[in-house]
Amino acid sequence: MIQTHVSPTLDGLFQRILARQPDALALIDPINRARITGQAPRRMTFAQADRAISALAAHFIEAGLPVNSVIGVQLPNTIEFMLTVLAAHRAGLIVALLPQLWRQAELTAALNRTSARAIVTSAKIDGVSHADLAMNAAAEAFSIRHVCGFGEDLPEGMASLDLALRNGSLTERPVVQDGRKAALISFDVTADGMRAVPRTHLNLIAGGLAVFLESRIPQGARLMSAFAPTSFAGITSSLLLWLLSGGTLALHHPYDGEVLERQINECACDTLVAPAAMALRLTDADMAARLPALRHVIGLWRMPEQVASSSQWTAEHARFTDVYLFGEVGLFAARRTADGTPVPIMPGPHGAPRDVPGTATAGETLLTPKGTLALRGPMVTVAAYAPPPPAADSLISQPAPPDYADTGYAVRLDRSSGAICITSPPSGIVSVGGYRFLSQDLQEWAKRLGQGALLTALPDRLCGFRLAGRAQDNARGREALTELGLNPLMAEAFRDRTIVG
Repeated sequence: MIQTHVSPTLDGLFQRILARQPDALALIDPINRARITGQAPRRMTFAQADRAISALAAHFIEAGLPVNSVIGVQLPNTIEFMLTVLAAHRAGLIVALLPQLWRQAELTAALNRTSARAIVTSAKIDGVSHADLAMNAAAEAFSIRHVCGFGEDLPEGMASLDLALRNGSLTERPVVQDGRKAALISFDVTADGMRAVPRTHLNLIAGGLAVFLESRIPQGARLMSAFAPTSFAGITSSLLLWLLSGGTLALHHPYDGEVLERQINECACDTLVAPAAMALRLTDADMAARLPALRHVIGLWRMPEQVASSSQWTAEHARFTDVYLFGEVGLFAARRTADGTPVPIMPGPHGAPRDVPGTATAGETLLTPKGTLALRGPMVTVAAYAPPPPAADSLISQPAPPDYADTGYAVRLDRSSGAICITSPPSGIVSVGGYRFLSQDLQEWAKRLGQGALLTALPDRLCGFRLAGRAQDNARGREALTELGLNPLMAEAFRDRTIVG
């Protein structure tokens, strides 16, 4: 690929590692990949990954996708995900992350919102035909011009990326490697509905550095990522940590605890990235004997208000780092003290690592006049969360837009220490694992099921909330929501049980 380098990009980071150690092991598939996609797991060196990236980039170019066009990606946590993101950037494209649980309604909305020109998926993921979902969503997204996928038995009209990898085309075009250019779009849910949140390469690198430096991951680390890479946090804690460390990235498709432990040991991983509630469970037994190579554990908190009351990390041979996630607004990381307890989070600028004076600013936490937590810094795209501009004919002077993004999380300051205490998530928003809904949307969808139907969110310590539903005919309710193209979390809320919940 003909490239002009202006400032660091994700593909630029990859190219530096490639030049230094082309034959080093780069990527490792989940060991149970056959269950996930029906294909055997693979391993790739940096040189092999580079050839695959170039072949996929050539396919996108030959498909007629213009530079700076958006390509939607809905893939499992396998090697192909990382290759596709880097290939899109090598071809000068912008990646839109499409969560795996999204179905036709959400896919269509996201593709139309970003004017995506192409979509990449897998034939099947966990038994679900995502190829059919992509084809149906593409039919309703007028900007889509190309649909492609990995796997066997792709539907007619969908181009095979496995074939593109085998053919290994050398087609290329000049691309300016500029870290200031848009690289990725993720999707958030706020009180105003779905928001597309674009980020540059530099935004992504800043997010990755915040976690990388705070957790003290060594160069050449063997990383195990068990967190879905379909969000800003997911990308920074997998792809970016791998590129910044220059080591090996092993992938685990969430979540099977027994398989995960076996995979960590087989790959001799020294670093684990996982949902925090899952990671903390590793200390329930003799972790040092079960996972002897593990030295760093990075726990990602989708419900950051739970960090302060979380259990103590007791494994002495590995250090734990809490990563606070605030939707797609941003994140910050804090390595736990030597005794395994969370460190206080103070308002104001913070470096990475936090306990080393004079380090570069990783971000800033502040309280808004509404009593909510706001973030600003090199990873935060403030404009994506700015209030809508006033009408052009308005005669009322408007205040300048804020230079921070409001997360919506309610906070207060501890009277004795001055530390930030996160008390509750944004009102009106339901978070089920990594998926967020407007609570009012739940009721709107329930109305479609007829009189007496109920769809509600119940508090859950592990996932934040869980969905529960009731209808005159639960089986028919599940079918109806599935036919509407809704997230399966909503449909499965109407599973049969004796009581709601």
